[in-house]
Amino acid sequence: MDAMKIITEGMIKADQPKFEVGDTVRVSVRIKEGERERIQAFEGTVIAKKHGGVAETFTVRRTSYGVGVERVFPINSPFVEKVEVIRRGKVRRAKLFYLRGRTGKAAKVKEQI
Repeated sequence: MDAMKIITEGMIKADQPKFEVGDTVRVSVRIKEGERERIQAFEGTVIAKKHGGVAETFTVRRTSYGVGVERVFPINSPFVEKVEVIRRGKVRRAKLFYLRGRTGKAAKVKEQI
């Protein structure tokens, strides 16, 4: 059991950002295209956080050209370069799946003061 704990401790990133559900974040993702590698930003609202420890993931949603786009990112993935918090959101739910049915201003999350 101790060997498993040691293995998982090395996999968890040390510089994890502190963000919660409802926050607007910019995720920098490393993308491989053939031989080349580049960093692409994905900005949106965190609508869910799942699991914990090594397998922790978070879902980011944004609207692109009128179409809702969601991406799930593993926090400890080597492809996730960094996560910047753009603004803090004030929410009363652990999961914001109700935003999927909303468009325009109704899909916004209030800012935390």
